[in-house]
This record gives sequence, C-alpha cells and structure tokens, in this order.
Amino acid sequence: MAVLADSDTRWKWGALTARRTAPRESDVRLDGYLLRGRATPTARQLREVGVRADALSEVTAVEFLRAMAREPYDVLVLALVGGGVQAMLHGLKRVWEDRTDRPVVVTGYVGVVYEKLADGLLLRHGADLVLANSRQDAERFRAVYEGVGADASAVTEVALPFLGGAPYTGGHDPYTVVFAAQPSVPESRADRTYLLDRLVRHARRHPERQVLLKLRSKPGEHTTHIEELPYQKLAQKADPPPNFRLVYGHMGEVLDRTDLLVTVSSTAALEALHRRIPTVVLTDLGIREALGNHHFTGSGCLASWDQLDAGHRPVPDEEWLARQGVAADGAYETAFDTARERIAGLLGRSGGLPPLTPYYTPVTAPGYLPGILARHHLGPDGTPLPGAPAADREPGPVRQIVRRAARGAYRHGVQRVAPVIRRMGEL
Repeated sequence: MAVLADSDTRWKWGALTARRTAPRESDVRLDGYLLRGRATPTARQLREVGVRADALSEVTAVEFLRAMAREPYDVLVLALVGGGVQAMLHGLKRVWEDRTDRPVVVTGYVGVVYEKLADGLLLRHGADLVLANSRQDAERFRAVYEGVGADASAVTEVALPFLGGAPYTGGHDPYTVVFAAQPSVPESRADRTYLLDRLVRHARRHPERQVLLKLRSKPGEHTTHIEELPYQKLAQKADPPPNFRLVYGHMGEVLDRTDLLVTVSSTAALEALHRRIPTVVLTDLGIREALGNHHFTGSGCLASWDQLDAGHRPVPDEEWLARQGVAADGAYETAFDTARERIAGLLGRSGGLPPLTPYYTPVTAPGYLPGILARHHLGPDGTPLPGAPAADREPGPVRQIVRRAARGAYRHGVQRVAPVIRRMGEL
C-alpha cells in the first residue's frame, strides 16, 4: 500500500486509513510519499502522528507520478487537499493508461467536513473509493454526486481512522482541562486572545486543576492550515498561573489524562466523545460556519466559558454520536469492513480495473480544471508540462530527501531546505 500526503494531519489520516483498510491479520508494506510544499511535515510532526512507514520519500507531483508508473502497489491512498487529489487522478489516469492492473485509489477527508462541500467532493470524484467518515457525511456526499449527475457508487461509509483509546473512567489527579487549539479557527487576533484569556482565567479560578493548551505545531512548523497568530506568541503576554501550560504531542496521549476537553471545532472533540470524555464545543464566538462549530448542532456539547465556569457539563446526544461514527459501543471495530471488502472486490475483479474517470474534464470544467492541473505542473490531459521537476533516480527512503533538498536549495531557499536536511538524522 502507498499513501501520498501533503501535511501532518493528512499523513495521519492517510496512513491510519491504509492500516485500517488493509486485509485483516496481514503483514502489509506501507510506503509513504510526502508531497513537497508549504505544509510538508517535519520529523517531529511525523513522530507525533505515531504511524511508521516502511519507506518514506519527499516528492514533487511529477516525481510521484513517475514512481506510480513503476511501483506495483495494490492500494493507493490520496491524502491531499481537493485540488491535489484532482491533479493526481488526472496524472494517474495518464500514467496508467496502458495498465489494467493498476492500484485501487482511495481518498476522503481528514475530519469534519463543514465548508466547500460540493467543491471538495467534486475534486475528489474519480477515485475508486471516496471515504465518508460518518453516516451523515455518506448521505451528503451521495446527494452532491447524484445532484450533478455523477456516479456516487464510490462513496463508502467508514469512520475517522484515529478514534480509539481507553474509555474515560474519570478520577485524574489533578483534574485536567485541555483546550484543543486549531491553527486557523478562529483567525483574528482579538478572538484568539479572547479564548486564551478565558483559558487562563479558568486556570486562575481553579488552582487545583491542571489546565493545558494543546498545540498542533511549534514555531516554524506548518500544518494543513496556516497559523498566522500562534498561541505561543500570544501566551507570552498572558502571565498565566503555574497550573497552566502549553503541550504538544500525540492527541491520544493527551486525552489519556483529560477530564474535560474544550475546543471550538477541532476533530479532537470527536476523539474525546468516542472515549466518553466530557467535551465542550464553545459558543463564545457564536455558532458560525466560519468557525465550524455549527457542525456540532444537535450534539448536546455546545456551551460557553461562562457556563463551564459555573459548573455546567454538557451531555452528548447519543443519536447524534451514532450518526458521526463516534459511538464507543463496539460498532467502531467493524466501521472499515465495508471499505475493506470493496477494495478486495476491486482487486479481484476479472480483467482488472477500468481507467480513472474524474467528473471534471476539459469538457465539463474547461475554465477550472486546467488551472488546478497546472499548479502541479500537469497539462490538461495529466501529462507533465515542459520544465516540470524531474527525478534523476527513483524516489526512495527518507535519506534521499537530502539529495533533493540540496538540488533545490537555490529554488526553495535555505530556510525551506534546512528543516528537510535535519529530518535525515531525526527519522
């Protein structure tokens, strides 16, 4: 199996999805490809994800496509933004045009889908499986595809692949409150300062508690979303009490010691709810599509800091939980069975698999598709454009990243290349 990812969270989703959809009780090789760009994960971010690959390479889109023309993978997971998925679908269609033994192509979303639903879905159309992380998402995905006359048979209901962990039993000493921060929600300095101030005030109000601000990235690192105003900088002026601190690391490990999870709309809320950890989705800044917390309407988890400070604890709605695929009743263990069976059926198909058929083509989207493909150095038919970066050798283990970084030093600049070189010794 292979995974192409463009950020830390998408590598996490893609690698865990590959593991969960692999045949049961089998020793499956997992090769990882990291798409070179703004959000290419660092070694620390990869370690935090906690999913090891048998081989890991940093590649351009063209290098990746050339590797896929040679490598005999059974399954390929595209863990990219929508435009990246669409470009790879067209590029793969081109490099596999003479093959019937091509891999099964799987794609989907990292977490909660609360914006650009139609746009993101149509950019993912053409994969053999488009994974929906919940029953609710599966219904919405099919409705979008059917509404534009596109084949909806690829939509496959699963669950978020990173749910799990021990159920919450309470009784941590000290009682621990965790605020799961997000890189771009909210965006403004005023809103982020407000949330930090309320968290610090909660820590002062409850000196017997441990109050943690869980951060996604350290200064200089990038994630799926750009973080213009990192909480680390804002916290320097907050003068927090001793029981308040910033933490990094694997979210599951942080949840192991959490008694109350607070967030605006992070998927960490779904991880916590799956484990039955008391969870609050904040309403202080309103319930708005731009914040993503509107996704949690009906969950029973919406509350404000004032309500929390007064002792209120929301009770999640069981029906809502079930529709989100987060119910910790044993059903999660079978959540990937359908996807696993569909992959097996496609791999065993007589005569091999047909060519990939994305909804967007030069005919259906002549003013949209060419620009998406050009951003990845591909022409309208998925062929690499003249002058596109080319690999002079096969993409290989992470040590080969150093060679590519050296070749691209002038193009990317010292600040971009140095972290890549450091990864050589850390992985």
